[in-house]
Amino acid sequence: MNPPDTRTVVPPEISARPRLGVVFAVVAAGVAMSNLDVFIVNVALPRIGGHFADASLSSLSWVLNAYAVVFAALLVPAGNLADRTGPRRAYLVGIAVFTVASVLCAVAPGVWTLVAARVAQAAGAALLMPASLGLLLASAPPERRGSMVRAWTAISGLAAALGPVVGGVLTQFDWRWVFLVNVPIGVAVLVAGPRVLPRTAGGGRADTARPDLPGAALLTAAIALLALGLVKGDDWGPGGVAGTLAVAALLFAWFVYRSGRHPSPVLPLPLLRVPGFGPATVANVLFAVAFAAMLLSVVLWCEQIWHWSALRTGLAIAPGPIMVPALAIGAGPIVRRVGAGPIAVAGCVFFAGGIAWWAWQLTPDAGYAQGMLPGMLLTGIGVGLTLPTLIGAAVTALPPRSFSTGSGVVTMARQVGTVLGVAMLVAALGVPRGTAEALDAFDAGWHLTLLATAAAAVAGLCVRRRSGGENS
Repeated sequence: MNPPDTRTVVPPEISARPRLGVVFAVVAAGVAMSNLDVFIVNVALPRIGGHFADASLSSLSWVLNAYAVVFAALLVPAGNLADRTGPRRAYLVGIAVFTVASVLCAVAPGVWTLVAARVAQAAGAALLMPASLGLLLASAPPERRGSMVRAWTAISGLAAALGPVVGGVLTQFDWRWVFLVNVPIGVAVLVAGPRVLPRTAGGGRADTARPDLPGAALLTAAIALLALGLVKGDDWGPGGVAGTLAVAALLFAWFVYRSGRHPSPVLPLPLLRVPGFGPATVANVLFAVAFAAMLLSVVLWCEQIWHWSALRTGLAIAPGPIMVPALAIGAGPIVRRVGAGPIAVAGCVFFAGGIAWWAWQLTPDAGYAQGMLPGMLLTGIGVGLTLPTLIGAAVTALPPRSFSTGSGVVTMARQVGTVLGVAMLVAALGVPRGTAEALDAFDAGWHLTLLATAAAAVAGLCVRRRSGGENS
């Protein structure tokens, strides 16, 4: 009889750790592609509207919001799938779907065909994003997981920095190139990924409950109706808007009820009770509202008030986002010393200062250096301090078995905030008649953005002083 095997069994995620650098490179390419697309499309939006028979802003907003709504609704089921089947498979399938959908976006013959292709893109992004963080966290030793979260967030910041400029350059040729640029990146990841990504096993069993896709449909409908009610205020009047918002509220209540009873819900309610996770997730929603409204407002100001080209608009936006990656990584030691909450609140203060500067100083006659640049720098500092800190505080509070699902919840929260931020700004801008009404509308949008930022700061105060991942 053979003696018992006393060797330590090495979990799959531990065995993959020596490949962390290579894993990060492949993951970074996919995450950068999906994030780059968001910021490129923002800059290209006015040109897309001009190409499609001057489509209205409320219709064009769905090029952004359809992506964000579906992305938000599918993130947690996709994260659950990654936890069950393994993040490697989910990541590669997500890359493939996103790449094919990018081609469909580029050949779309109309606005609503483009919106449908953006929905397909969102499905691919929902698969790859939580799986990407799951791959990194499973590949990293515990003491490096906090830094991996910040590096993962810095990828988004770098995409935000490059997106406006790249979008401006590509849009000078044709807006369709803002989607075609994804194709070579996606193909490269699909070639390299199977060779280098770790075969981290999924944690689920064949007999476990399947993700709650009807719940995802409920969430999609609730968010879409909420956004629709906001952007259609001028067309539908108070009664139509109130009815739409009431139905959205009922669907959301049904969604929460279902999430509390389904064995594999879209929103795992117990996660919200994890110390540090719930408050940070709420703060992520609120800050995403402010961030989305800020970004779209600057693009529309440059192209509609100043009548700048897409390239000049991209260059004007770049100084703010370009600060995010360095701040995302550099703030890590400060977060470990003083905690996530104070840093997030400080970031909200900087961000609010930038918005307030535009409301005070930005006019059609103001120069870029005096009118817009100070606000871009302040908001850039704010995003660099707040966004990675809140994401890190939420995700690193979770147990390892919930990394992909939990990161899906956090990213879902940010996407919900993005939808609300875009819808809020579109509702504030409306259809102004003349320059004076347009300026008043931008001021109203910035005042709403300030309110959202203040609410995010209050939520940030509730984030616990230290999360486990930031102690590392």
